[in-house]
Amino acid sequence: MSQAVRRAGRIVDAIAEEARSVADLANEFGLHRSTMFRELKALEEIGYVRKRGDATYTLGMKLVSLGQQVLSQVSVREAASEPARKMHAVTGNTVHVAALIGDDVVYVDKVEDDSGVRMYSRVGAPVRLHCSGVGKAILASLRGQSRKRLLSRVSLDKYTSKTITDQDELEAELETIADQGWAADDGEFEDFVNCVAVPITSSAGVVGALSVTAIRMVNTLEDLKEFLPLMKRVSGQISRTLG
Repeated sequence: MSQAVRRAGRIVDAIAEEARSVADLANEFGLHRSTMFRELKALEEIGYVRKRGDATYTLGMKLVSLGQQVLSQVSVREAASEPARKMHAVTGNTVHVAALIGDDVVYVDKVEDDSGVRMYSRVGAPVRLHCSGVGKAILASLRGQSRKRLLSRVSLDKYTSKTITDQDELEAELETIADQGWAADDGEFEDFVNCVAVPITSSAGVVGALSVTAIRMVNTLEDLKEFLPLMKRVSGQISRTLG
């Protein structure tokens, strides 16, 4: 991959996190402002970014269109859509579906509860592998080089007092998850949120994960564990659909 293409991708990734100014991006990437302006202008011309009234840049509508096309091609999302909604009707909690796409794990579906509390997760967003239930469920189901390849892309950033930031500790937890067949996020990314997750498999191996997520004050982790038998049945149903 050329340096210019790689940098353009990193600029788009940075803007995806939050709207950014030319000065902010130039400083982050170590470029002169005029150079960064030209980069942004080129991305704007092809619809990947757009300039807002306050002179900051955000993602362009072209990416929305491309994202919808990608999601429409993700078989995990299609297979899980109806089962996820039926499970939501039973649990009343937010249901997430994540898919392993190449070396990336992204949220491909989300059925929200009625609490109105905003969570980080959104359809199309990357999964934080070391501090999310779906991320750990997928990692734990991989073996050998497949797991190593994904782990090599993980930055063990600390978000709460419970976030795992040690590689050996994460590896040990993944082995525990593999043995028990489910993973948990015990306030590891957002301290007011917890969840339980199970992997989704096909004949090709693990392809995604399914989780039930709740605000800690509404449902504790122990409460959510009561849904694990149901979640495993739903995951099995999705797996059979995928073949």
